[in-house]
Amino acid sequence: MTTFFDLKLKVQPEHIDLLGHVNNVVYVKWMQDVATAHIDHIGLGLKGYLELKHAMVAVEHHMQYKKASVLGDDVVLRTWFSDINAMYSYRQYVFYRPADRAVLFVASTKWACVEIATGKPKRLSPTFTHAYQSIEDGVNPLDFSNLEMIGDE
Repeated sequence: MTTFFDLKLKVQPEHIDLLGHVNNVVYVKWMQDVATAHIDHIGLGLKGYLELKHAMVAVEHHMQYKKASVLGDDVVLRTWFSDINAMYSYRQYVFYRPADRAVLFVASTKWACVEIATGKPKRLSPTFTHAYQSIEDGVNPLDFSNLEMIGDE
């Protein structure tokens, strides 16, 4: 079943900027962190990229910062594939704070397949299209009602 992937974390001092909240650049890093954890989880991560001699690279981001996150917050980074075609995959993200049921951040990334040696665009191989499946119809990635609290695992 293809749904979403969650990565849970606690906001650390190094995430905080001079204004006392998580810096916007940290959110971009978290996008990369959760995407990398997701592809590792489904079995086609960076090691697989090297073996296949091609990889997915980000070509476009759209981001919306909704609420600030501060030191000590427990945050759930959620991601999923929303579409896949011959040349691109599209990944969605939502960052959520369970304590007050707040959506902190939403984003999407358009990823392109490239040959590692040349950096030239390449059609997605069947290995990618098989592993990277769009979220199933009827799955609501914004439903956090069944979320296990951080530390409950």
